[in-house]
Amino acid sequence: MGENRRTVQTEAMYLSPSRKVALLNFSKRYYTNMFEMVNSDELKTLVRIYLESVNHAERDDAFENQTAEEYISVLKKVLMDDISAFDHFSRDEILDSVENFYTYYRSFLRVSIMDYNTNKIVGAKFREVDNFFNDHVRALYRTIEEKLQGHPNKVYRQLDSGTNAAMLLTRHHWKMPKEYQALKDVPFIDRVMMRPPLMMHTKSNKREGVFSAVDDNPVDKFAEQNGQWLCYPAKIGESLTFIYFDVDYLVNGLALSNLFQLASAKEIRDQKPDEIVLFGLTPTEGDVSHYYHDEANDIWVAEVPYNDKTTYFGYMKKICLTVHNLHQIYRGRLPIHGSMVKITFSNGKQRNVVFFGDSGAGKSESLEALQEVADDKIASLETIFDDMGSFTIDDTVKNGISAQGTEIGAFVRLDDLSSAVAFDNMDRGIYLNPERKNARVIIPADSWEHVVQHHHVDMWVYANNYDKEIGIHRFENEEEAKKTFIAGKRMALGTTDEVGFSTTFFANPFGPVQEEAKTRPIIDKVFKTLFDHDVYVGEIYTHLGNDKSKDALQESAKELLHVLLTDD
Repeated sequence: MGENRRTVQTEAMYLSPSRKVALLNFSKRYYTNMFEMVNSDELKTLVRIYLESVNHAERDDAFENQTAEEYISVLKKVLMDDISAFDHFSRDEILDSVENFYTYYRSFLRVSIMDYNTNKIVGAKFREVDNFFNDHVRALYRTIEEKLQGHPNKVYRQLDSGTNAAMLLTRHHWKMPKEYQALKDVPFIDRVMMRPPLMMHTKSNKREGVFSAVDDNPVDKFAEQNGQWLCYPAKIGESLTFIYFDVDYLVNGLALSNLFQLASAKEIRDQKPDEIVLFGLTPTEGDVSHYYHDEANDIWVAEVPYNDKTTYFGYMKKICLTVHNLHQIYRGRLPIHGSMVKITFSNGKQRNVVFFGDSGAGKSESLEALQEVADDKIASLETIFDDMGSFTIDDTVKNGISAQGTEIGAFVRLDDLSSAVAFDNMDRGIYLNPERKNARVIIPADSWEHVVQHHHVDMWVYANNYDKEIGIHRFENEEEAKKTFIAGKRMALGTTDEVGFSTTFFANPFGPVQEEAKTRPIIDKVFKTLFDHDVYVGEIYTHLGNDKSKDALQESAKELLHVLLTDD
């Protein structure tokens, strides 16, 4: 619990060396030039942490064996062209250390924050303020570099020298029950500016366990928390979710902005959230996330423990979707673990298709294969949802079922992306552990307004990655279909802690598993409605549990394409 938690703070900076995150508070202190910067407590603290992190040279008189004060004193002399800077150290030795220190600082996720409530004028220009800071850091580095090397650079690279992102914070009065008063001082994220592509790293790269219910409200523990916290107010589908996170999870908190719609001030003020997530609670039981249904206030409250394991973004995404889906089930809606696309064919025909299945079953791969075999038969393809949506019995739409999404972005494995999709979205993406197995990218996919529209369903197929058949199969009746969908079979591909053949109720461990008794009647109504309207309900054989070549999947995709083009 709380492995290696060591933080360093000044008035205007919060630093977590083990998590490699830095928070710079421009409302506390802002640097108008590089000389203010070189004289700041923040730079001295950064130098001290850097010097503690390096393997010191065997020589006692090596440049990096100095104190932080001595180190900065030499840098000041370099800036002032004072040749006494080289009385004990060579230009090359100082330059090499400065380069390493600069690289060390840039290895952190660095985010500036500004408080809109304390300075509305500066807050309105928070992007410009952050850009000026980056200019100052870059100028300081280049000035020292060029003075030490004795000549100007031939090539200049406009790196994000100071920060990767900026956040504008504010306070809101929301409909807060008395039991939640411990949260009242946590600021909300109002606006985000980032400089993609962002390459971020976490200690963990895989999700484990199933989220379970607890008998006590996790918010009762919040008063015991140390450290700094921020709140990302998210629109998950039509639900309002307040996601509170310890800033040691700044990677997760920033990544949310590419996945969930950031709620506006109007959507927060005097409103009660449907869900609250507390991410990074120190005193929590065990190492798996939990949730609590506050029935009196009708709020779902989730808790995620502070440890290295939960740094993987999958924990952040899935706990948010779990409490959202539970809220949906209690509203009589059916959470769908899958993806939905609106396909417009060259002949003018349109089809709304839902691919269904647990992680690794082949939902996204099936869609990609369909695009590859379609040639010029597909005119356009719109993503309605990428991972999680919900069905609602709805007499106002075609076929009696409307579908909505939850996310405005996609959290996908890099290995699953075609090179075209990967490169087309590179400049907008947040990349997590790109050099490791199960590397992920979060890319924007659609507008929130489009995601939450009520879309009808023309076809619903289960992604079957375990059987040897090729093609697609239409279920003859709803009982046969329900049997397959409810069993949730798949061959696990290592994206979670599961390996080999597994079953999950309704292929969705994020809501339906926790509330099976409440989910089953909704499943019955949905399948009856679809079969009453003669909607195509079937399965596509992806073969991904055994055949990595994807040849069989392409054959299945060809049959799917034929049905979509010919079935009325």
